[in-house]
Amino acid sequence: MSRRPKDRAVTHRPSHPPHAPGRVPRGRRLVGATLAAGLAAGALSLSSPTAATAQPTNIIDNGDFASGTDPWWWTENAPSANVEGRLCSEVPGGTVNPWDAIVGQDGIALAEGESYELSFTATSTAPLTVRTNVQQAVDPWVSEHSSADPVSETAETFTHVFTASTDHAAAQLAFQVGGGDDPVTFCLDDVSLTGGAEPPVYEPDTGSPVRVNQVGYLTEGPKAGTFVTEATEALPWTLNDAAGAEVASGTTEPRGVDAISAENVHTFDFSEVTTEGEGYTVTIGEETSEPFSIGGELYDTLRTDALAYFYHNRSGIEIDADLVGEEYARPAGHVNVAPNQGDDGVTCWAQDPCDYTLDAAGGWYDAGDHGKYVVNGGIAAAQVLSNYERTLTTEGTGGDELGDGALAVPEQGNGVPDILDEARWQLDFLTAMQVPAGEELAGMAHHKLHDAQWTGLPLLPHEDSQPRELHPPSTAATLNLAAAAAQGARLFEAYDADYAAELLAAATTAYEAARANPDLYADPLDGTGGGAYSDNDVTDEFYWAAAELYITTGDDAYLADVTGSELHGDAEAIFPPGGFGWGSTAALGALSLATVDSGLSDARRAEFRGLVTEAADGINATVAAGAYGVPLPDENFVWGSNSQVMNNMVVLATAHDLTGESAYRDGVLSGMNYLLGQNPLNLSYVTGYGERYAENQHHRHWANQLDATLPNPPAGSVAGGPNANLEDPIASDLLEGCAPAMCYVDHIESYATNEVTINWNAPLAWLASYVDDLGAGGGEGPGTGEPSVCEVSYTSNRWNGGFTSEVRVGNTGETPISPWELSWSFDDSQRITNAWNASVTQSGRDVVARPAAWNRTVPPGGSVTFGFQGTASGSVGDPDAFTLNGGACDVG
Repeated sequence: MSRRPKDRAVTHRPSHPPHAPGRVPRGRRLVGATLAAGLAAGALSLSSPTAATAQPTNIIDNGDFASGTDPWWWTENAPSANVEGRLCSEVPGGTVNPWDAIVGQDGIALAEGESYELSFTATSTAPLTVRTNVQQAVDPWVSEHSSADPVSETAETFTHVFTASTDHAAAQLAFQVGGGDDPVTFCLDDVSLTGGAEPPVYEPDTGSPVRVNQVGYLTEGPKAGTFVTEATEALPWTLNDAAGAEVASGTTEPRGVDAISAENVHTFDFSEVTTEGEGYTVTIGEETSEPFSIGGELYDTLRTDALAYFYHNRSGIEIDADLVGEEYARPAGHVNVAPNQGDDGVTCWAQDPCDYTLDAAGGWYDAGDHGKYVVNGGIAAAQVLSNYERTLTTEGTGGDELGDGALAVPEQGNGVPDILDEARWQLDFLTAMQVPAGEELAGMAHHKLHDAQWTGLPLLPHEDSQPRELHPPSTAATLNLAAAAAQGARLFEAYDADYAAELLAAATTAYEAARANPDLYADPLDGTGGGAYSDNDVTDEFYWAAAELYITTGDDAYLADVTGSELHGDAEAIFPPGGFGWGSTAALGALSLATVDSGLSDARRAEFRGLVTEAADGINATVAAGAYGVPLPDENFVWGSNSQVMNNMVVLATAHDLTGESAYRDGVLSGMNYLLGQNPLNLSYVTGYGERYAENQHHRHWANQLDATLPNPPAGSVAGGPNANLEDPIASDLLEGCAPAMCYVDHIESYATNEVTINWNAPLAWLASYVDDLGAGGGEGPGTGEPSVCEVSYTSNRWNGGFTSEVRVGNTGETPISPWELSWSFDDSQRITNAWNASVTQSGRDVVARPAAWNRTVPPGGSVTFGFQGTASGSVGDPDAFTLNGGACDVG
C-alpha cells in the first residue's frame, strides 16, 4: 500500500446540487445576484459601477412576449400561453424535482469571459421557488449560471450577473418550476440577457471589528478576543457589564497582518475576570463587540442540541413532533411508501449488478442529500460512541447528561443510555450493508446507498421518488464497519449482551474480509446521486479497526496488527496537523488505545498517550501562532474545515483528560471561540448559538432559504466552514481571491462551504460534552474535585525480587464516588508489572490507579478492590499515604 502524505487533509466529499441529465446544470460560473432570495439577510452587500448609458442588446428573443410565445418552449406537463403580454404556464402539483416542469429558450450565444446580466419579472398564484439556469443545451448540461428565487403573487423583478466560462453557440435558458405539491400558474415577463455587465463585488457583512466568542467564556477558563484595525500601536480596551459599567480594562497586543484573514489585527485578554453574568461587551474606541456571557453553564444545551441532529436526520422512521417540534416533524423517509422506493430491499446499481438485495432501512442521512454512506457513517458513529465512552474513562464527565431519558429520542425509558440508542440506529445500518454469506465478497461492506441521480433542493425524504441502489463494496467501508461495530460491542455489553455479540461477529467478519480484499477501492468517479468518498490508502482504516478489535477482544493478534502498521509510532501520520477525518482515521484507534482500559502494559499505554500529547503539542503551537487562535494550519482551510478544527480540538481535549495540563484545555477553548464568533467573519458557525450565526446550510429539507414553508436547520447544526478551494459555483463567483478563513458564504447552494453532515456534528457533540463538563467542574483537569471521604487498606505478599499487592478502596461518605482515581508513591524500588480490576500506571515512584469499566463507582458504605504484581530489590515497604480524587484517605 502507498503511504498517505502526512500533510494531506482528507475532507468530506460533496452532497452536490442535483445533476439530472437534460435538466440540471453542473458547472462553476454562478452568481446569485439580487440575492434577496440568495444570501441570508444582512450577510453581504453588493456594489457595482454605474451602468453605461448605451442600451445593451438583449440576447433573448421575444423576452417581452410582444410576438406571442415563439421561440419559447415548455415541457408537456406545463402548457403555456401568452396571457396579456406575459408567458403563463399551468404547472402541475405533485411533482418532485424542480426540473419536472420547465419553461425555456434555446439558441443563446455566449462568449467566454463575457459577463452577462439576466433579468426577468415573475409571478405565481402560490409561493414557488423558480430555479433559473443558463446552461449547455445538451449532455453534460454544463452550467454557466444557476439561481433560485422565491416567486409570489406580487410581481417581482430578479436580476443576476454571471461570467461565461467558455464559448457557447447555442446555450439554453431554463426556468425550472417543478417540485411543488400544489398546481400553480407561473407567469414570466420582461426576460432579458445582456452582455457587458459588471460583476457585483461581494463584501461580507462582518459586523463589529471587535471579535469574541458570542456564546461566552467559562468562569475559570481563558478569555480572549481579536480586534481588526489599521492601527499598529496598542489600543485601550474596556470590558463592560450588561449595565454598561466598566469591569476591567487593558491594552491590545498588535499582531500584524493575520495570514488567515489578510487583515491587520490586535488581540486582547481578560482572563482575570471571573464574575459570572450575561450581556458583557468589549469596547475599543468607538467599536463594541457582540454581547456574551461568563459562567459555568454555557454549553449545557449545546451538548443535547448537537446530538439531536442525528435523530433529525434518521432515515426509515417518523420524526416525532413531540420530540422535535412541529416545524421539524416529518413522515418516515425511504420506507416503500409512495413515492418512495424504500431501503428495505435495495439491490446493486446497474453498473455493478448483484443477485441479492439488502434490508438497509434506517441509519442517518449523511449530509444535505438523502444518501447513506458506510465510509463517513462509520467515523460519525464512532465519535458518537466515544462521546459516551469518555464518561467511562474520564473523571468529571457528565454521564447522566447522555443517559436514559436525557436526550430527545423515541427510545427513552428503555434502560439504555440515550446516546447509545442513537448510535444503534446507525450501527444497525452499517451492519446491514455487509455482503451476505455465500456471495463472492461475503463480509465486505457496500460503500454507500443513495439515489440513482442527484435530487433537487428542497426535497423531503418521504417525497423522494428516485430508485435507491447499493454501490460496490470497498475495503475502506468494510473497515469502518469493523471499527465502529467493535467499539459498539463493548459498550452495549452491559445493556444487551446478545446485540453486543452480533456487533462483534459483524466486526470480526468484516475485518477478515478486508484482510482478504485489502485494495478494493471506491471509484473516485462514482459521484452521481451521491458523493464518491474514494480513498485509495486504507492503512489508517486497518490501524483503527485493529485497535478497536483489540480493545474489545483482548486478542493480541489485533494488537500486533496495530504495532506492525507502518503508521505506528508516527504521531504526525496518525494525527495529521490538518486534522483527522473520514479519509484519515488512524487517530480514532490511537485515541481509544490511549484512553480505554484494554490490558495494555504500562509502557505500551504510555506510548499511545505520548502520541496523543505529541500531536496536541503540535496543535497548540498552531493555536499560539495565529491571532485568532485556530487549531488548524493556514493551508488547511478546505472542504469541511470546521470539522478539521474540531477533530484537532478532540485531540487537545483528550490530552487534557489524560494529563490535566491546562494548556491543552486552553487550546480547546480557543477553538471553541473560533467556532462561535471569534473569527474573521464574526459569525458563529453553529446555528442558534451567538448573536450572528449560520442558518442557511446546504440541506434538502432544512431549506427555508428556498421554501419559506420549510425550516432553517435546528439549533446545534454546524456549518462546514471556510474552503479556500472554492468548489461550488456560489463560492467560486462570490469569493474569488478570498483569504483562507474568509472563504465562506451562508448560502444554501454553497455546498462546499456551508454543508452540514453527520461527521461534522459528531465531533461538535463530543466537544460540547467536554466543554460542558469543564464548566461544571470549573474548567480544571482530573483529580481536582472536592476531597472524597475514603479509607484504603493495602496488603502485600513479598518474595525475593517480587511482590503482589491488593488494594481496597472504601467510601465512608454519603454520596457515590464516580469515577475514582487513587494515587500514591513508593519510597523504594518497587515496580508494577501488571494489574487486575483497575488500570494502574507508574511514573518513577508515583502510581495512579483508575477503574475498569465495571467498577468505576464506589457507593456509600461500599468498596472496590484491585491488585497488581511487581518487582523489587532491597528493602521495601507498603505505602502509607493515598489520595482519592485529590483528597487524602484514611489508611486502614
